[in-house]
Amino acid sequence: MKHVYFIGIGGTAMASVASALSRRGIHVSGSDEQLYPPMSEYLREAGIPAHEGFDAVHLEPVPDLVVIGNAISRGNPEVEDVLNRRLSYCSLPELVGKELIRGNKSVVITGTHGKTTTAALVAWILESARRSPGWLIGGIPKNLGHGCRPATGGVFVTEGDEYDTAFFDKRSKFMHYQPDIAVITGIEYDHADIFPDLEAILLSFRRFLSIIPSRGLLLVRASDHNTGIVAADTLCVKETFGLAGESPDWEAVILEMDARRTRFGVKKNGTNVAVFDVPLFGKHNVLNALAAVAVGITLGLSTAEIQEGLATFQGVKRRMDVVAESDGITVVDDFAHHPTAIRATIEAVRTRYPARRVWALFEPRSNTTTRKIFQFDIIQSLRNADCVVIGRVHRPERYPPEERLSPAEIAEELNAAGKDAWHIADAGEMVDHVASRVKTGDVVVLMSNGNFGNAAAELAERIRGMDIVRINNDSGRN
Repeated sequence: MKHVYFIGIGGTAMASVASALSRRGIHVSGSDEQLYPPMSEYLREAGIPAHEGFDAVHLEPVPDLVVIGNAISRGNPEVEDVLNRRLSYCSLPELVGKELIRGNKSVVITGTHGKTTTAALVAWILESARRSPGWLIGGIPKNLGHGCRPATGGVFVTEGDEYDTAFFDKRSKFMHYQPDIAVITGIEYDHADIFPDLEAILLSFRRFLSIIPSRGLLLVRASDHNTGIVAADTLCVKETFGLAGESPDWEAVILEMDARRTRFGVKKNGTNVAVFDVPLFGKHNVLNALAAVAVGITLGLSTAEIQEGLATFQGVKRRMDVVAESDGITVVDDFAHHPTAIRATIEAVRTRYPARRVWALFEPRSNTTTRKIFQFDIIQSLRNADCVVIGRVHRPERYPPEERLSPAEIAEELNAAGKDAWHIADAGEMVDHVASRVKTGDVVVLMSNGNFGNAAAELAERIRGMDIVRINNDSGRN
């Protein structure tokens, strides 16, 4: 292949694979409806031309292969041109399976939550131990610099998403990833746009587990009921992992958690393995790190090599990502897109910054949180914050009012429960609102699986330029 064209190149995984191919000397180009940071900057730095908007003229000269993203549907002018001219095309997961995974030992990290961080941890542990892994991660790991890289050391690590592959292939993406070692961090109902109910998600995971070879290994969260259901009849070796008292196999005992790092001990079958430090916070991240430890030991790494990787892990952009610290005010950008993830993020912020006032700014954007099915759960998830601001529902026209999440009702419920809560539809107005009320010592965490109207960057800039005297002026409602 000399030229590969990506339709939907602005997606995190699409841009990462495009960049990996470009670094191999292949000419790469693409398009998307909208391009926004961080992926727009990532593509620009990689020297990859990307059109904003779709037009069949972009497919001249004719590329050797067109990769069609899973957010792209029939009616797209570029897709119609590909089909009408019978150009060679495939999905991104198919490309990854054939071109990047085949020939390597495949480690696939799946589950509703924690996939990105766990996959990044495994990849970095291997990289820091000089094992030259390849990886595909649905985010930008700060240590690794890229979301995707081909393997030269015989191991490829993939974040395995259960979302569907493409409009022409409705299987879950992870069905293309040929797992030798698979991790399930837990299973909940998600992706309401393609899965009608939890049982449909469980069926997809059952199909994934059916392709793990008998010589393979499955690692599952011990206390997760749904994972236990789908993993009951697997033919490969199965091991569980969990916090103290949860698992007979891999167990993490939290020893210390402060503002700099978490220290935890690991036991295997009741026997002490080692004590590890990792600069992550919250119980959910201890579980992510434990899964990475189990994978590392399975792959033959020493505990010293694993400790070096954990201790030097810098995290992933937009996963508990501190984007500003000024005059005692901290701004955190996070990807939380599900009630459980929202709850875990706020709990982790509380752990890292005890006794500080916490603002939770949430944009209902995912295909799950924009629907009313999780209205009650979102309210419960936000209760642990001191101040809450709910943004507008992304693309509300997709649902009738009775099926659509109501941010105004969420704010009303939280106010009735004694919280300071507001529904502010415009991101700029939200930034103004928070900036006028924030005080020294506050932690502001923004949660969205989109760009949130660039609110994180704008609020960070406002915080850096604030006058500390004005911030400390406690007047009016907090």
